[in-house]
Amino acid sequence: MREFLKYGTLDTPRKLIETIGDPTTALRTTCETISTSNIVGIVGPVVSREAHVIAPFDASIGIPTISYAATDPELSDRIANPTFYRTVPSDNDAASTIVNLFLKFNWTMCIIIYQNDEFGTGGYKAISNAFLRNNVTVTETMIFDLNTLSIRGDLKSTLTGSLTRIVIVWADTSYATFILQSALKADVVGPLFTWILGSDVPLTAFDEISYDRLVGVLTIGPVVGNLANAPINQTLLNDAYSIWQKYEPESFPGAANVNYYALFAFDAAWTLIQSFAQLCPNSTVSSCITFTNTSFCFDRRVLHIHSIFDIINTNTFLGVSGPVQFSANTTDRVNGIYYIVQNVQRVSHTLKYVPVLISTSSAAWTPQAQTNVIVWPGQSLTAPTGYASLQGVTLYIAVIITPPFTMMKEYVDQYGLTQTKPIGYIPDLIELLQKQIGFVPNITVLPENTTYNSLPDLVANKVYDLVMGDVTILSSRRIKAAFSDSIFDNSLRILTRQKAGTVVHRFGFLRTFELALWMVILACLIWSAFLFSFYEGNAHTDLRNKSILSRIGMSIWFAFGTLIGYGADFHTRSAAGRVLTIGIYITSLVLISAYQAYFTASITVSIAQSSFSGIDDIKNGKVPYNRIGIISGSAMEEYFLREISDGSHTYYILRDKQDMFDKLLSGIIDVSIMDTGFAEFATSSIYCNLTIVGTGFDQSQFGIIYPTKWLYEQALDVSILSLREKGVFNDLKSKWFQTNNCTSASTDTSVRLSLEALTGLFIVFAIFSALSMLMFLWVKCRPLRKCIRQRRSRNAVIPNPVYRPYAQHLPYIAGYQHV
Repeated sequence: MREFLKYGTLDTPRKLIETIGDPTTALRTTCETISTSNIVGIVGPVVSREAHVIAPFDASIGIPTISYAATDPELSDRIANPTFYRTVPSDNDAASTIVNLFLKFNWTMCIIIYQNDEFGTGGYKAISNAFLRNNVTVTETMIFDLNTLSIRGDLKSTLTGSLTRIVIVWADTSYATFILQSALKADVVGPLFTWILGSDVPLTAFDEISYDRLVGVLTIGPVVGNLANAPINQTLLNDAYSIWQKYEPESFPGAANVNYYALFAFDAAWTLIQSFAQLCPNSTVSSCITFTNTSFCFDRRVLHIHSIFDIINTNTFLGVSGPVQFSANTTDRVNGIYYIVQNVQRVSHTLKYVPVLISTSSAAWTPQAQTNVIVWPGQSLTAPTGYASLQGVTLYIAVIITPPFTMMKEYVDQYGLTQTKPIGYIPDLIELLQKQIGFVPNITVLPENTTYNSLPDLVANKVYDLVMGDVTILSSRRIKAAFSDSIFDNSLRILTRQKAGTVVHRFGFLRTFELALWMVILACLIWSAFLFSFYEGNAHTDLRNKSILSRIGMSIWFAFGTLIGYGADFHTRSAAGRVLTIGIYITSLVLISAYQAYFTASITVSIAQSSFSGIDDIKNGKVPYNRIGIISGSAMEEYFLREISDGSHTYYILRDKQDMFDKLLSGIIDVSIMDTGFAEFATSSIYCNLTIVGTGFDQSQFGIIYPTKWLYEQALDVSILSLREKGVFNDLKSKWFQTNNCTSASTDTSVRLSLEALTGLFIVFAIFSALSMLMFLWVKCRPLRKCIRQRRSRNAVIPNPVYRPYAQHLPYIAGYQHV
């Protein structure tokens, strides 16, 4: 390492001290120099671990120290470091830019590797605190030991076993090179991992065989203002380059290759030069500043220099790195803070750093140039997700048979053999997830006697990677294994045997009578109209002079009005018509009474509530517990024990779903509790004589079971959320749950009056019709009967009359004698 110790201004020589990054060496060398020279200011030190020693020492003797590379956030404390300044941004600023980078690419986790000194520890703390404030998780930390020059722990197992694939390295350039070389040997650099370095490493330190794996590495570091399109003092920079080329041409690398820290060092020196120029405007520094006459550095003091700190705190100028300004409250630079992200890319047969993003004053990252595109690990142009990928990973998946979530279907393979395969909601979901995240599924169908509460054990014991089905997410199950985000929104429902349904029809008033009865009524209406027209056509004055159509219409109106009890606006004139009207009245009386009674009963049945309404009736004890069937080891059992029976196993224990259906249909139990999806499917497609009662209760979710702290949990959850946002789960529900193989979900129980029930009524109507016809014939035959009587009178012998006296014809009066 190099530290520049400068004394005097333009009239005094400069002294350059080179250290090896050791704080003790730096302190000893500084002490020796101060003891033998009139040092009024120090530019440096370079590393934070030396700054923690030099800054207090310089404060004790009262001279300003301006570092151009020490970034430890603890050095920002003005009270602890009253004479310390730095032109390089603090690691707090670096941490803010790293957080913005994570937010830009939606990364939520990372691993941090840092060196075990003030720089590494301070940077790690700053980054961790910034992540904590922004909900970014540091899953693992590893330490690079400066004594052994190696990483503590197993790098490969730590990285491959972590949930994240983003690695941050906070180490000096030389140490970062060691770390990256170790990662290459462990084969954790490349397509699966994204490395972010806090310093540039020399790309020439790596073999060409590693070039493809190094592509995509990112570096973050402070830069000068011109790279961020910010103003700099170009005149001052040109003069500095000219002086450099004049006095040390062999060390000048060219304007394009000057390290940014050299420009920070120049602004540090320029800050001291301008400040001392203001302190001693009319004389040299050696004449206006005096020193105590001692050869021991800790006792040496600089006199009349206290105002130099006020000058530095208030002085503002445009330097070669950007605007330079300090404050009395902090040792950090106030403005002119710029960071850049560089991307390692392969150009032909070499590697190079390509600047891709720029940030100003910890603001959001913006493209450094529109033509510079980030090339991610694996030569990809798509930003990595930041978590472990399932691409190409074989997953052993167990599924449990529950229609329609998973069902077995037979098919004939290419060899003509009958095979079975799983179909349903879950197999379709597996296929969609496979297409989205690229894993290779190995599916096993679990035995039917497997209990739901035993499923987490299959994952916890590493028998399977995943278990999928209608598995409810419960806290008791989370103790053993983890669950994904919801794949099905569930609730519990009550299953019971089918009872009276509640079908309501638009033309329900017509359904009160059977069709055959309506047809007979219509026939009676037409027959009555015909007879009325026949009887009254000539006898009724209102019909006699009408046309045939009018006569038919009035006859139908009379028959209809009489049948419904309304009557007509004219009356019958013939005896046959009166007899027919009596028959219609009797029929009307019965039909209207029956219709009203049966229609009222039909409506009452349609709107009547079932005697069993749902879960509240179970809670209130309307159903005996031994008539309630609960599947053992299920989420329904946990609910029943928790919410209803208070831990008492007094219900009827069922083995599985099929046992539940058998017991319901045989009448051994009256009700059972089941998940809504399966219950709706079973009652609409398989068991049409079972029904669901009441509304859903105990809302829950089904999830995929996977191991706790599983490497791929975020990849799976993100994929599930993506499918949900696309509406895929709604499509699966429509496909598998909205089928209906039953003719009707409930029985039509409208109360109807049959024809047989009114057969006697129509017999009575027929009798009266016959009587009316007889009456009609009797009336029509009156002239014939009269004619017959006349003929009989004409042919009969008339006897001679017998003479009697007149008095015999008189009435008898007592006391009166007739003569």
